[in-house]
Amino acid sequence: MTPLRTSILVGAVALVATGSVQAQTLKASHQWPGGKGDVRDEMVQILAKEVEKADVGLKIHVYPGASLYKPKEQWGALTKGLLDISAFPLDYASGRHPEFSATLMPGLVRNHDRANRLNNSAFMQDIKKSINDAGVVVLADAWLAGAFASKTNCITSPDTVKGQVTRAAGPAFEEMLAGAGASLSSMPSSEIYTAMQTGVLMPPTPAPEASSRTVFTSRSNVSLLPAKTPCGSCTSQS
Repeated sequence: MTPLRTSILVGAVALVATGSVQAQTLKASHQWPGGKGDVRDEMVQILAKEVEKADVGLKIHVYPGASLYKPKEQWGALTKGLLDISAFPLDYASGRHPEFSATLMPGLVRNHDRANRLNNSAFMQDIKKSINDAGVVVLADAWLAGAFASKTNCITSPDTVKGQVTRAAGPAFEEMLAGAGASLSSMPSSEIYTAMQTGVLMPPTPAPEASSRTVFTSRSNVSLLPAKTPCGSCTSQS
């Protein structure tokens, strides 16, 4: 996280699994670095450790860093029974389920208290019904804080993103950014840091990587939206 304490934009990440547990070793896939403290990797690793600790003749082999499936291939692999467990932004599956894009839209969740309440809402019941109908179940919900980062100026309103090259996790977010005048570049969130370092991206869209230490040190402006203000704040770094 950045030195700022709060963030209003929270992205939905579903940790999901197929219903079958017949195999002695289950395959778990995600796109983020393994063993480096990334909270999404830790979420899957904790599950694997607890299953092994239970001593029920079942193990989970974790494949981090998109080493088994590419980020947007994981949903299809789950629904086809080729993959047992995965952690990924649910919006990555919005090509098959457009309603999943709503889980990543800005302003939906302003803090983790609201995220907890949303988990029990009719909205999430509808989302999880779509997941269940596809033959997948949710094992854990994770709402992760995000931010905008830019080398040119703070991103605090639609007019401040105009003319910048950015990315979004899903089509609904891309449509919103394009409407504000931004140019788009598509990639999974795990590739944001490299894209900013090489100049492919000017700012990323809100994602946990945007508020990480590595991204913070690669950009001169990091903008977070505090929980109690609509316009956000910006911290600059030379």
